[in-house]
Amino acid sequence: MKFVLAFDSFKGCLTAQEACQAAADGLRDVLPDADIVTLPLSDGGEGLVACISRLFPVRRVEVKVHGPLMEERMAAYALSADAQTAYMEMAAASGLTLVPPTLRNPLVTTTYGVGDMIRDAVDRGCRHIVMGIGGSATCDGGQGMLQALEDILSFVRNEIDITVACDVNNPLYGPDGAACVFGPQKGATAQQVILLDDRLRSFAHRLERQGLASPTLASHPGAGAAGGLGYGLMACLGATLQPGIDILLRIAQFDTLLSGADYVLTGEGCSDRQTLMGKVPQGVLRWAKPHHVPVHLLSGSIRDHTLLRAAGFALVRSINESDSRPLDTLLLPDVARQNIIRTTRLLYAQNR
Repeated sequence: MKFVLAFDSFKGCLTAQEACQAAADGLRDVLPDADIVTLPLSDGGEGLVACISRLFPVRRVEVKVHGPLMEERMAAYALSADAQTAYMEMAAASGLTLVPPTLRNPLVTTTYGVGDMIRDAVDRGCRHIVMGIGGSATCDGGQGMLQALEDILSFVRNEIDITVACDVNNPLYGPDGAACVFGPQKGATAQQVILLDDRLRSFAHRLERQGLASPTLASHPGAGAAGGLGYGLMACLGATLQPGIDILLRIAQFDTLLSGADYVLTGEGCSDRQTLMGKVPQGVLRWAKPHHVPVHLLSGSIRDHTLLRAAGFALVRSINESDSRPLDTLLLPDVARQNIIRTTRLLYAQNR
């Protein structure tokens, strides 16, 4: 019997790799002869490089960049064995966690460091860049990045293939845009949100007048990702935005892994209707459906159970279903690990 284990992290609790390992341990307890394939995943934001690094050999590269407040800092990305492809996360240079809470202000923070990373990859001879753009501290539409690349913009646009892992569908500006939806999470006040939205709108209109962007590009799903970095990458660098989970599943050759599989197990910290908007379990389900392999969703907590079942998950189960201990106890890594082991033992013992 073959199982493919394709879990996301249980945020604040277990990494994706730890969740996969726990499920594998539970399965081996009751099905010692099972063929078990583990594939720790990310939805393409923070964690993209770690996932890529587990899939095949890469070389870690460290580069001096300008951080979100233009301070000097080191950022890391991964380089493929043939040095032709760079895998990076914008958060390594311009991430929210790099800014102390008291200094968070998206009127000031910049994506300049993202440009520093791109320049370094280009200087090393890379011709392909795969970038995750989750976890940003910024709302500058990528203008800082463009400033850092000013003298090589044409070369990058015409010679470098950039694929962006994006897990949000927001437009650049407006009520559902980068500033209004994500600005407050980055420290913006209500007044600053209005100013940021105006800035992004003006930036788009300027690029449209220059013939660099069509009027519809600002409404493209994902244009508002990472404070509008998605828009800047598309408009000025010719980047393509794709769901992060699709990028990873394609790189991992998930279709091949599914060959002969009896079950796919996936999960995350909390599964609800948001899961169906491009999160790891939804991507796994979408890829498994054509192969007619049942997908079982095992997460820390389950909301919208009926909706998740209707989406096509063959089984939806919380690993904490029979554990009445307080939430802070259930979030302890060892407790979560043991509950995954226990759940998989109970569910699949009947397959012996």
